[in-house]
Amino acid sequence: MTELLKELEEKRKRANSQAEKYKRLRNEMNQEAKKWVQNRDGLNSKVKELIEEGNELKEERNKLNKDVKTAKEKRNEWNKKVRNLSSNLKKKKREILPKDGTSIEELNKKIEKLEYKQMTNVLSPDKEKEMIDEISSLREKVKEREKLLNENEELKKLSEDLEEAKEKAEHYHKEVSKKAEEAQNKHDKMIEIFNEADEIREKADEAQAKFVEAKVEADDYHQKHIEAVNEVQDYNKIISGLQKKQRMAKKRKEEEDTKEEAEKLYEQFKKGEKLGTEDIMTLQKAGLL
Repeated sequence: MTELLKELEEKRKRANSQAEKYKRLRNEMNQEAKKWVQNRDGLNSKVKELIEEGNELKEERNKLNKDVKTAKEKRNEWNKKVRNLSSNLKKKKREILPKDGTSIEELNKKIEKLEYKQMTNVLSPDKEKEMIDEISSLREKVKEREKLLNENEELKKLSEDLEEAKEKAEHYHKEVSKKAEEAQNKHDKMIEIFNEADEIREKADEAQAKFVEAKVEADDYHQKHIEAVNEVQDYNKIISGLQKKQRMAKKRKEEEDTKEEAEKLYEQFKKGEKLGTEDIMTLQKAGLL
C-alpha cells in the first residue's frame, strides 16, 4: 500500500502542477482579453465621436445646400427682373428715340469707324471735310438722343431699377457660389471623417475578434484547470481513504499485539508472578483487570 500511496501522491502532485499551469494560462489569456476589450472600447468610442462630428457636418452641409437653393431662387427672380427691365428699357428707348431705326450704339460705332478711317487714310481736303461734317452730324444725333433719354423720368426710373436688379442678381450669384463652396467643403470633410470612422471601425472589429479568440482560449484553460482541480480532489479522496485504512490497520495490529501481550501477562499474573506498573496498565487496557 505504501508504494500505491507514493504513486498516487506523485500523480496528485502532477495534477496539481497542471492545475496551477492552466490557472496561470487562464489568467494570462483573461488579461489578454481585457486588453483587447479596452482597445475595442477605445476605438468604438472614437468611432462614435467621429460619427457625431460627421453627422454635425452633414447637418451643416444640408443647411448650406438649402441656403444655396434659396439663393438660387432669389438669383433667378432677380435675373428674371433684369431681363424684364432690360426688355422694358429697350422698348421705352424705342418709343422715345426717333424712328429712323438707328440706335445710339450703332451711331457710336459709325463714328468710331469714320474716325479710324480718317486717321489711317490719306484724304483730299474736300473728302476729309466731308468726313468731319458727317462725324459731327452723327455726334449731334447721339447728343440729341442721349438728351431725350436723360430727360425722360420713366426711362431714368427703369434704368435705376435695372441697375438695382443687376446688383441684387450679382449679390445672390455670389451668395450661391460662396454657400456652394462652403457646402462642398463640409461635404468633403464629412466624407473624410466617415472614411476615418470606417477605418477605425475595422480596427475595432479586429480587436473584437482578438478578444473573442483570447476569451475562448481563456475559457478552454479554465475548463482544463477545473478538470485538473477535480482530478486532484479525486486523488485526495483516494489517498485519504487509503491513509485511513492504513491507520485503521495499524491500530488493529497494535490492538492485537497489545491483546497478545496482555494475555501472556495475564497468564503470568495467574501463576502469581509479580507484574510491574506498565504490565498492569497493559492488562487494564486489554480489559483483563
